[in-house]
Amino acid sequence: MTLAEKILAAHAGKKSVQPGEFADVQVDLVMTTDATGLISVQQFHKMGATKVFDPGKVVLVMDHFVPSRDVESAETVKALREFAREQGVLFFDVGRAGIVHVILPEKGLVLPGDVVVGGDSHTCTYGALGAFATGMGSTDIAFAMVFGRTWMRVPESLHLVYHGLPGPWVGGKDLILHTITRIGVEGASYQALEFTGEAISALAMDDRFTMANMAIEAGAKAGLFSVDEKTRAYLQGRAQRSYSVQSADPGARYAGTMEFEVSSLEPQVAFPHSPGNSRGVSEAEGIFIDQAVIGSCTNGWLGDLRAAARVLKGRQVHPGVRCIVVPGSQEIYLQAMNEGLLEIFVRAGAAVSTPTCGPCPGAHMGAVGAGERCISTTNRNFIGRMGSPRAEIYLANPAVVAASAVIGQIVHPREVAGK
Repeated sequence: MTLAEKILAAHAGKKSVQPGEFADVQVDLVMTTDATGLISVQQFHKMGATKVFDPGKVVLVMDHFVPSRDVESAETVKALREFAREQGVLFFDVGRAGIVHVILPEKGLVLPGDVVVGGDSHTCTYGALGAFATGMGSTDIAFAMVFGRTWMRVPESLHLVYHGLPGPWVGGKDLILHTITRIGVEGASYQALEFTGEAISALAMDDRFTMANMAIEAGAKAGLFSVDEKTRAYLQGRAQRSYSVQSADPGARYAGTMEFEVSSLEPQVAFPHSPGNSRGVSEAEGIFIDQAVIGSCTNGWLGDLRAAARVLKGRQVHPGVRCIVVPGSQEIYLQAMNEGLLEIFVRAGAAVSTPTCGPCPGAHMGAVGAGERCISTTNRNFIGRMGSPRAEIYLANPAVVAASAVIGQIVHPREVAGK
């Protein structure tokens, strides 16, 4: 069996499962946020439920519209706070948390071998830890809250092999943008992506989270990495319970295998209006921008902030550009402060935000207007994603975004910070 099949079989109480089979699966964690959680709570009550299956395995994270942008979002969060108090579930609010897909791994709530379902499409982020994690609709999340189980069709797995080592200024964001462009935004529809190869082994955990996060942008059900020493080192001091590491069997059957040579890959830029429309940064140079955003569940990790600070240190954001930096969690915010990264951003003329999804879905903290161009480390650049449907969004890694903020147009980081 593949890695995904091994995890699902274990949670279905079966010796094996096959792609296409429907499985009744026990879940280790059920998650929702302020963006979709209210619908789940309403469905919970419509079902006549009175208790969640296990308060320690249900988590609500307030991140999309917080600090509350308006009365409507304030009322939504208020209702979710009340539900959390009533049920005694895990609840993360402003000032004590951050973006859901950053804090769940950070808090040790997701571990290798887990099955996690969440009311957000980027729940697949946790696959970086060797877990099967996937997004589901609000009614399915309500069901999982009550019963601690869910049903799903076992996905086929697509084996992705990355050869070579990424060069300077190239990281997980570039690998996944290149991959999505090769596969297509629906090319892996309802499949599990299994990331392997020399380049993957060399990646830091922050980069692995980025790649797993964007598996959904190729239509995938999940994106999974094997557990190695880097995974175990990340979990050291975080994991508060035992976990079971699963791995693909030798000779596992995959729907297909795709190979990538990444040693010569340059930083990637996804042009409007799709993550599957990426090209090398050299093809994007000279495009003027109005806003630069560094952060989100995709690239709000400490390694991302370090990369951006390396470019911005001692330099100034172009006077025609708004640069917004959003750490992924309170812990990352504090680490960045202790390392002097926040001072670098502020002295460069960037605005540093409290952890929030904010600008990514165009909720607040950086929506763009008609005719504006934004280069961002976020995960989607669909029409209207970050504000006006007449704006243009370009996706890139944190170093490219920071360099572009300095020059005022899209540029390779080496043009600003050297090799």
